[in-house]
Amino acid sequence: MFDPKGSTHRRGFLGRVTATAAALGLGGLIPKSLAAEPRAESTGADAAYEAWLGKITGKHKIVFDTPEPNGGMAAVWPRVWLDTTNANYGTTDAQNSAVIILRHGAVGFALNDAMWAKYKLGEVFKVNDGAAPAARNTWVKAFPLPLPGTGMEALLGKGVQFGACNVALSIYSGAVAKGMGKDAVAVKADWIANLVPGVQVVPSGVLAVSGTQEKGCVYCFAG
Repeated sequence: MFDPKGSTHRRGFLGRVTATAAALGLGGLIPKSLAAEPRAESTGADAAYEAWLGKITGKHKIVFDTPEPNGGMAAVWPRVWLDTTNANYGTTDAQNSAVIILRHGAVGFALNDAMWAKYKLGEVFKVNDGAAPAARNTWVKAFPLPLPGTGMEALLGKGVQFGACNVALSIYSGAVAKGMGKDAVAVKADWIANLVPGVQVVPSGVLAVSGTQEKGCVYCFAG
C-alpha cells in the first residue's frame, strides 16, 4: 500500500532478520541445512547477472537502492525520474536506464501474489494492504496516484530493470520455511519459480548496487 509518509528503517541487517524470525515465532533464524550448505568455488561470472547488467545502456542511468519497503517509493520514483528526464532532455523511456535493486527487507516485492498469500508475506515483511497484512504484492499494479505508469508491471513493460538479492531470498525463505515446518531448499525454489515476471535474481543486492554504478548508474537511495 502506498504510504507517502513511509518511514525508512535503518536497523542493521541481522537485526532486521532477527525481528522477522521473532515475528514468526522462530527460535533461530537460519536452518542448519541452509547454514551448512556447501559453498562452491566460483568458476566464472554469473552469466545471467552479467547479461542483465549489459542491458544498462541508456543515455541517462540511475539505480534505486531499495533495502526496505518505504511505502512503495521504489515503484514510483523510477516513473518520476523517467518523466522528468524525458521532459528536460527530450529523451524517451527506451533511451534511458532505470534499475531497482530489491534487497534486505524489500526482497519480498520480487515475488508474485501467490507467494504473498501462501507464505503470509505481509506479516513477514510488515506490509499492510489497507488495515490488514498484505496477501498480495502491492507494488505490481499501478498506485492510486495522479501519475500514470507506476508499479512494477508498468515499469518492467517500459524496460525498467528489477534485481532481487539472492542472499536475502535465501535468508528470508529459510526463516519462513522454519516457521512453517517446511524444507528451506523447497521454499526457496518455490520463491524463485514465482518471481514477478521480468525480475532478475542477482548474486547479492550490494553487489548489484555496485555493479550498476560501474555501468554508469548514479545512485539513489529508495528505501
